[in-house]
Amino acid sequence: KAGVVVGSKTMFEHVAAALGEVTDTLVVAGRSEPLNGVRALPDAGPDFQGPLAGLATAATAFPSSLLVLLAVDQPWVRAETLSHLLELGGGLPVVPVDEGVRQGTCAVYPSEALDNVEYELEGGGSIQSLIDRVSFHPVVSEEWTAWGEDGRSWFSADSTMEIEEGLIRYGPI
Repeated sequence: KAGVVVGSKTMFEHVAAALGEVTDTLVVAGRSEPLNGVRALPDAGPDFQGPLAGLATAATAFPSSLLVLLAVDQPWVRAETLSHLLELGGGLPVVPVDEGVRQGTCAVYPSEALDNVEYELEGGGSIQSLIDRVSFHPVVSEEWTAWGEDGRSWFSADSTMEIEEGLIRYGPI
């Protein structure tokens, strides 16, 4: 998905541009080779994949850090939203909640709060099951809409149809 073009850039380029506005350190989890010059962090093992594996890998590589977890298929992400999430960061994961759905792949996780991440990974868990196990700071719609967020930052474009829906809903990027 990283190489899929949306507008004039790939999904990866859109996501990396937004992240680049809020941090100097970008990494791509789940890859063995760098992507567009961005450092790669292979997942913990061949049996582990997905956002939880990437989060576990990043937590190990960057202990005592605030980690922004962002899926590559969220090209409409706003740097302003990421900045607000980081400002709320502290001892708990900061997770937007949209219509009752926790947006765990557009969230901030303090590596110190991820003691259970390896246990969750080894047990076949997911980002959602990890959030079930840990305390977190829910960011509800009244808060994120005050930032100008409309849900675009966590809109997942997994298919051509969803990309078209994103273009209709949020406009070109």
